[in-house]
Order: sequence, then C-alpha cells, then structure tokens
Amino acid sequence: MHTARVRRLFTPALSFIFLSAAAFDAPAPRAQSGRTQPSKQTTGQKKNKRPDEAKPEEGGEPLPADIVKQKQQDDEVLKVAANLVNVDAVVYHKKTRQLIGNLSKANFAVFEDGVQQEVTNFSTPEATLNVAVVIEFSKWSEMFGSYGSNGQDAGTREVIAPAALFMQDAVRRGDYISVVAFDLRPTPLTDFTNDPSRLNTVIGLLLRNSPAFRENNLFDALKFTLVGGKADSVVLEGSRQETQEYAGLVSVQGRRRAVLLIASGIDTFSKINYDQARKIAQNAGIPIYVIGTGNIFCKRYCDQLPATSGLTGMPGRMDFQQAANTLGTFARETGGAFFPVTFEGELPTTVSSINAMMRHQYSLGYNPGEKRDGKKHKITMKVDVNGDGQWDDKEYEINHRQSYVSPKPDGKP
Repeated sequence: MHTARVRRLFTPALSFIFLSAAAFDAPAPRAQSGRTQPSKQTTGQKKNKRPDEAKPEEGGEPLPADIVKQKQQDDEVLKVAANLVNVDAVVYHKKTRQLIGNLSKANFAVFEDGVQQEVTNFSTPEATLNVAVVIEFSKWSEMFGSYGSNGQDAGTREVIAPAALFMQDAVRRGDYISVVAFDLRPTPLTDFTNDPSRLNTVIGLLLRNSPAFRENNLFDALKFTLVGGKADSVVLEGSRQETQEYAGLVSVQGRRRAVLLIASGIDTFSKINYDQARKIAQNAGIPIYVIGTGNIFCKRYCDQLPATSGLTGMPGRMDFQQAANTLGTFARETGGAFFPVTFEGELPTTVSSINAMMRHQYSLGYNPGEKRDGKKHKITMKVDVNGDGQWDDKEYEINHRQSYVSPKPDGKP
C-alpha cells in the first residue's frame, strides 16, 4: 500500500495510535500486499505480562496460557466447563437507559427454567475484562467502506477506526485485548495484551495491508474466536511453526470476558451455517457486542441493488437486512448489544456506548448440578437495585445470555 493511501486513512479516530506517548518508537517496514507478520523489532519488545503466561518457546516471547493451550473440542455445542454456568449482566433503567453500577451479588437472582440458582461466583465491573476484538477485513469490507465514504479511498477505515477507539479506552482501564481479523479465514493478530505498542502494531498492520480475499466468513470467525481452532502463525510472534492451536475465549475461565465484533454481517462461504454459529454463541456464555457496518454501504446504494443476490455476486437488499438481523440475534442472545452504524460520524458515540456497557458488566456463575440431558435450559435474571427485597422488573432491564445446553448422558454435547 502506498504512503499516500496511508495518509488518507489517517483519521482523527486513529490518530492516537501514532501520536500518543505510548506509541512505538519506530514504524515497521512497509508490508507486501496481503497479510504479514508484525516486524521482528516489535515482537521482541517487552510487554506487560499476566501471572498465568506460559514460558516462552525457543526463539519467541512468552505466550499467554489462554492462547497456547490444549486443543478445544471442535463442536457446535459446548460442554459446560467445570460444571459452572457463567452469566454476564448489564443493568440499565428502561426509560432513561442509565447504566447501573455499584451492585453486589445480593442484588441479583439467577433462574434456570424458572428455578432460582445459588450464585457461587461473582465479579464486579472493576475486575479485569478480556475482550476479543473481531474485525471484518475482506475485500467486501474494503468495498463497503469505500462506497460508504462518498467514493473516497477509505478502504477498511470503518472497521479499523472503531477498533482503534475501543482499544484506546480499554487499555487505559487495564483490560486485555486480543485481535482477530477475518476474510476467507480468521487470523489472530495478537494474543491477549494490554501493551499499547503491541496494539499499535496491529492497527499499523491493518493500515499497511489490503485484504487478501473477497470471502467474508463471519460464522467461521465467530466460532474460531469463541471455541478456538488452528491459527495462522501470525498470531504467535516468534513461533517457528506454521500453525498452532488457538484455544478460544471460552478457555479464559474465571475472568470477565466479551467479544467486540465489527462487521457488515454478510457471510459468503463459511464452513458452518447460521444455526450452528448461533448455537455456539448461545452456549459460550460470552456477551457479543456488535458494531454493524452494513448500513454505511446500504444507505447510499441499497436502492440500486436487486432484492436478493444477483448473478454479479453482489448482496441484495434482503441480504443486508438478514445480515443485520443475524448480528442483532448474536448480540441479544448472548447478553451483548447491537449498534448498526449508518454514518462514520456515529462511530465515536457507538464505541463510547459499548465501553460504558462493558464497564458496567457484572459476571455471575452458578453450578447447575449433575444435569446430563443434552437439552437447552432457559436462563432469566432479576435485580433488586435498591435492596428493599422487591424485584425491580418494571423499572430496570438486564442484558444477559438467555440459555445454555447441558451435556448429554454420554458426556457428549
């Protein structure tokens, strides 16, 4: 990518990456077209370590145990790890939409199939949050962004800008970020870190490169992010192997977790279908916050498209509507939130709203007992905000996951 294009991509939303005091000292060399690994100079930099980081492999830097771990089972429906059902919750006033903080375990009640459960695990929003930022980075997103920006050579700005804004705030509050970009396949760009220079490198990597493929395999990327799979070695800086196992966010046990998905919602060629991806999202127990970028394109050009996909392969109007419904379902059923963006100017406010929700995200867990029926179990929650012993259903609403599937009697999902 030529320097002139990088300058055009240099928006206020991204400027902190290169101008903040925490930015890395020297820029990495210009990359070839397609995906490239972070420079050796960057991978050799010192990073903030977590206590549970694994020992470094020969020739490489330490990798978090959350990433380099035994292979997770590649199933559409997950087992309940350690016999614990995790439920993350965000409480807000129905009328004012004000988020509610300073609650304790005693303010909540969790019900499974209508029966109240004993909450055994509880974390407040002050606890560290582990967020996987998942970015659509395909030729589809490049085209959507370009057309959606009045024909300017904006490339993938509409997905890179919100990711940069979000990570800026998350790092300031001490959270750990992992970044996965996807087109034909998901590619992790960094394991969990709160080192600003390392995240700067990720943004620089995306800015210097053009997407390699047209395919936009959203469902595969979501599955990979949540439950893991084989990863390109670009994520494993210093690794001498071509691929390694990526454990997925479900392996990060005992911590608050979330996914930030920035995508149009269009899926072109995933190996799994929508229903399978939906089951994985439902049962992972991890809220998915979504910034939908499809409207950026559709606002200007959907009236010129056929109702459904045509011979040209372009999505039709119904495809964009279905994509928005898909993203909304992922968010709603996992306890996250969906923010469809129509204009680029909405991005700062949208990112701010998501950050606020994450800063008010409580994490609860309960033991479901020895259930082995392989059935879906409904989860509901109630909150007593003022502690008067009465549930405040009329005034307050709770975003939380809606169900989980227990293992079958033979132990299989």
